[in-house]
Amino acid sequence: MAKNLDIIMLLDVYGDMLTVKQREFLDYYYNDDLSLSEIADNVGITRQGVRDSIKRAEAQLEEMEEKLAFVKKFRDLRSGLEEISEAAAEINRQNLKCGLSMEINDLSVKIQSVAAALNEQ
Repeated sequence: MAKNLDIIMLLDVYGDMLTVKQREFLDYYYNDDLSLSEIADNVGITRQGVRDSIKRAEAQLEEMEEKLAFVKKFRDLRSGLEEISEAAAEINRQNLKCGLSMEINDLSVKIQSVAAALNEQ
């Protein structure tokens, strides 16, 4: 599997469910950008042993995501918050065009603020 953000995100969410070695190898490989050979040299095992451990760990992470879908739910939530924020901004623009209502303006600003705060968490 190519190095990518999906595995890094899965590692962040489900990493504690892996063995210490699996977590360590994935961290070296994805976060520290070490090669399989460099990891093998650092931990004193073969390159193939590192590769096998990483592949098993990736499969476990993907299986956990398939069953629990926490990352998918997180991405869906982020997407929904962006849509809410964009809709509130459009309401504000329409409000300015059609005769300013301070109540509508205040509420759309509040919606954007809450969506932005939730998106940062």
